Amino acid sequence: MIRPCSTLLVALAIAGCASHGQQAPATGAAPPASSGAHENLNAVNWMQTALEYEASALQAYRLAQIQLDTALADRSWTAAIEQTGDASALPPAVILDIDETVLDNSYYQARMIRDGTAFATVTWDPWVMEARATAVPGAREFTQYAARKGVTVFYVTNRTANLEEATRKNLEAEQFPLAGNADTVLVRGERPEWSASAKGPRRAHVAREFRILMLVGDDLGDFVVDAAGTPRERQERTERYAAWWGQRWIMLPNPTYGSWERAILGNATDPVAARRAALVYGK
Repeated sequence: MIRPCSTLLVALAIAGCASHGQQAPATGAAPPASSGAHENLNAVNWMQTALEYEASALQAYRLAQIQLDTALADRSWTAAIEQTGDASALPPAVILDIDETVLDNSYYQARMIRDGTAFATVTWDPWVMEARATAVPGAREFTQYAARKGVTVFYVTNRTANLEEATRKNLEAEQFPLAGNADTVLVRGERPEWSASAKGPRRAHVAREFRILMLVGDDLGDFVVDAAGTPRERQERTERYAAWWGQRWIMLPNPTYGSWERAILGNATDPVAARRAALVYGK
């Protein structure tokens, strides 16, 4: 998912976590020790150093592999709300988001912390063009397993059309399967009807020719048509699909950005106050 802004107040920072061995590419000198803390510092530290993050991603993808076998055996199975009618005769496919689902962009987040900046196209596009994002733990193994099972792997991303070539290069470098007989990297704006960030039209496009066995992502928008609204509205909108979590829908952890943050902020003029107002001190 393309990140709209950073999250997680440093006031909520917890103790440092054990390293899982992920190293960022060299990107320049570190900031002086006296530099002020960035609001996303704790979240990026967690994603880059915590064994807990690696374990969360690995268990998500190992569960996905188990559920994939179940889905293949059940011809009536579909994971896409957009898939209607009898899809039993269609070839199988899975759909995954890219950013923070199969490719780890925490290096870009680290650069924003170093430079004291927020997400912007002027810095995001050059980062993507570098094609240096690395595989999220477990993602490569799951997609390769799916491909060996004869399942077509689609990547539905809100990276824009000008970044598709670099995105493909990055996926290939990280050994993610790309089908040679179909366009499996569906980016925002690739077609006129795909100009919006909502992914429903692209999932519907896949559903016309494939039975979608599983959706994997890091944001609610990777699963439902509309991820907007307040936290309560988002909860109510997905209640009917609650049984799909961990079965047809697999969610990856991402504490750095997403539609969950917009749900908290809304139209607030004071983001810090909005975040504080969302805190719950007991039930």
